[in-house]
Amino acid sequence: MDKIRSSEITEKRVYVNRRAFIAAALAASGCGLVDDPRLIAQEPAVHGRKLMTVKSALSTTEPPNPWEHLTTFNNYYEFGTGKDEPARNAPRFKARQPWTIAIEGECAKKGTINLEDVLKGQTLEDRIYRHRCVEGWSMIIPWVGFPLGNLIKRCEPTAKAAFVEFTSLHDVGQMPGQRGDVLEWPYVEGLRMDEAMHPLTILVVGLFGEVLPNQNGAPLRLVVPWKYGFKGIKAIVKIRFVEKRPVSSWMLNYPHAYGFYANVNPQVDHPNWSQAVEARLPSFFRNTKTQMFNGYGDQVAGLYKGLDLLKNY
Repeated sequence: MDKIRSSEITEKRVYVNRRAFIAAALAASGCGLVDDPRLIAQEPAVHGRKLMTVKSALSTTEPPNPWEHLTTFNNYYEFGTGKDEPARNAPRFKARQPWTIAIEGECAKKGTINLEDVLKGQTLEDRIYRHRCVEGWSMIIPWVGFPLGNLIKRCEPTAKAAFVEFTSLHDVGQMPGQRGDVLEWPYVEGLRMDEAMHPLTILVVGLFGEVLPNQNGAPLRLVVPWKYGFKGIKAIVKIRFVEKRPVSSWMLNYPHAYGFYANVNPQVDHPNWSQAVEARLPSFFRNTKTQMFNGYGDQVAGLYKGLDLLKNY
């Protein structure tokens, strides 16, 4: 299936997001007030509780973007295709309690688990990661999470489990973007098992030491820092261990642009633009050279030894 024309995707994003991008840049630089009510950031501590965390040795030393950038400029198609739409639409989302995750497929410990039970005994880490979006912008984000590998070990996957498939919540009543057909719903993503078990790969429950805001993927999302941002599936409700490679949502809907691996590779262009340079928010100028594997090559390049990264994008 390839029902999304590249021209439609590009023009809509440019049209919808230009004001949000420039307004965020002006706000950060102190050049003016942001008078657009759609860009009001969700305030810290809105959930009424802080998260107990420890610092991670895996963090970048780069200074993170401020809270207002991270909560008003988001990719989250369940709440709209514009970068400002999640900040407007997601705060009304009410996550079900308890939040449950179905564990299925090739594993010994199948069933349904509560997020709170998953978090018991986990050490939550502050991890400052680079975030690179395929549209050509990037941020430095202080996530709070724990290694995905910890949960995988608990599920006891069998020898047949070569991949991990993730599925997000499907709730048309609360997620207005799911009323449209820009993607097949629910959103699905996947990782190879060795990618999923890598210590850089985390399940995220917080941001800046706070409980994760809705527009950033609450209550549970995936972060794989050497891959493009669309790999970071949000509001996860199912994890399935499978023998064959899953077909992710963007592979299904726009395979010419979005492959399974989604590794940041400046040598592989999107059909509509170069990936060789990026704009580091709040700047909207593409004057930052894109690093292979988003700068995490020393840690992850070995995962892809012998794999043609121009074909396996």
